[in-house]
Amino acid sequence: MNMSAGHNETPRDTTCQTGTVVFSSNPLMSDVESDWSPIHDAAFNGRVLALQRLITQGKCVNLNTLDQVSPLHGACVQGHEACAKLLIDNGADVNRLTVDGKSPLAEACARGHVTCVVLLLQHGATPVGTSHSSSPLHRAAAKGHPECIAPLIQHGADVDQYIEQLGSPLHVACANRQPGAARKLLQLGAGVNHSVSGDSPLHIAACLSDPELVSLLLDHGADRSLRNPEGRRPLDLAPPSSPAERLLRQAGEVPPLMQMCRLNIRRAVGKRRLGGIHDLHLPTELKQYLLYH
Repeated sequence: MNMSAGHNETPRDTTCQTGTVVFSSNPLMSDVESDWSPIHDAAFNGRVLALQRLITQGKCVNLNTLDQVSPLHGACVQGHEACAKLLIDNGADVNRLTVDGKSPLAEACARGHVTCVVLLLQHGATPVGTSHSSSPLHRAAAKGHPECIAPLIQHGADVDQYIEQLGSPLHVACANRQPGAARKLLQLGAGVNHSVSGDSPLHIAACLSDPELVSLLLDHGADRSLRNPEGRRPLDLAPPSSPAERLLRQAGEVPPLMQMCRLNIRRAVGKRRLGGIHDLHLPTELKQYLLYH
């Protein structure tokens, strides 16, 4: 979705929230630009007063471009929270999808606009998608925005949501070399040994020769003995003499006792109740250890 001055789109009828057909066309613009309306422009560029004036004049807040881009999409792509709130307060559809399945929430997550993420979730945005383009959690993981991940989980997204060919958000974070996002997912209970096409996150990190990810995954209980469909362990995929290979070789077959206790306690608590560790009558240091803080 390209939302800039030239939008490579052609004119099309769009439907307002009232069901009225609206034709967005400007004879002074070329055909490829003619359905990018003034209300889109105001939202995209963060012009709150201009947006308020257009809404007061009766402009439709759910006006779509050819690619089904709404003004709210534009505001969330740019992180203009005030414009997004104004649109929502005037009836903007928070779950409107573009032709390629992107919601305003998915766009905000892909760009790390956490204030827009929280605003959308508070107003009923769906935190779950069914593809890479539509899944807010996978997009936040892929682009490395850990600050957007926790609100999604709090509003019902599954930290282990599996999407065909992509796997879980943790797989996506590892494949895109995003250790910050991977760390947040693991803290929130992501399954470290789940596989996609037979490869675990540790297989992916080893293949990419990323020592930071390898160390992080091992610390969260990744099984270095798992084999993929070709019978290869993570160690077999790491480039020879690389830091990742050295880490995998140095890792003991049996983790330290403290690590085993932490992993077992977290497993017993369950990913949905990890936040409850804060409320346990335990020393602060122990709670922080259990939560990987």
